[in-house]
Amino acid sequence: MIGFVLSRTGSAQAPQTPDPADLAEGMRLYQQKGDCRACHGWAADGRKSDNQMPDGPSLREKKYTRELLVLTIKCGRPNTQMPAFDKFAYSDGRCYMMTAADLAKNATRMPDPPATLQPREIELIADFLMAKIVGQGPMDYAKCVEFWGSDVAVCKDLKK
Repeated sequence: MIGFVLSRTGSAQAPQTPDPADLAEGMRLYQQKGDCRACHGWAADGRKSDNQMPDGPSLREKKYTRELLVLTIKCGRPNTQMPAFDKFAYSDGRCYMMTAADLAKNATRMPDPPATLQPREIELIADFLMAKIVGQGPMDYAKCVEFWGSDVAVCKDLKK
C-alpha cells in the first residue's frame, strides 16, 4: 500500500522514492557513525555480534513509521538502553518534553551515543531503514545479497 503526503498546496502526492545514494549514505551511517549494528545487528534483526552491548530489538519484524524512527533515533528511549543521537535532545525539552534533570530521575540511565548525528543524518538512517529493513522479515540469502549489493562473506552463511 502506498501512502500519500500532502503538498504545500494541500494536494495529495505519492512519497518520493529515496535516492540510491541517500540509501547508501543511510546504511553507512547506520553501520559506522551511529554504530546501530552494535545493538541491532548488521541486518537490524536484533542479532548483535558484541555481547557487551545492550540487546536492540529487530527492526525487520515490526511496522515502524518513519516518524517514529526519526523520533527514536533523535531522542532515544528514556529508561532503556537506546541512546539519543541528537546532541541537544534533553537540553531544552525538545524530546518528550523532558530535560537532563528529568532523565536523571529514571532508574535506568540512558547511555551516551557513539556519536551525535545531525538532523539530516537521522533522516537518512530512517529512510534507509524504511526502504531496506522495516517490515522486511527475517534475513535470508537473497535479501542479504540485495542488502550488501553483492555476495559478501556474511551472506554465504545464509545459503541453503
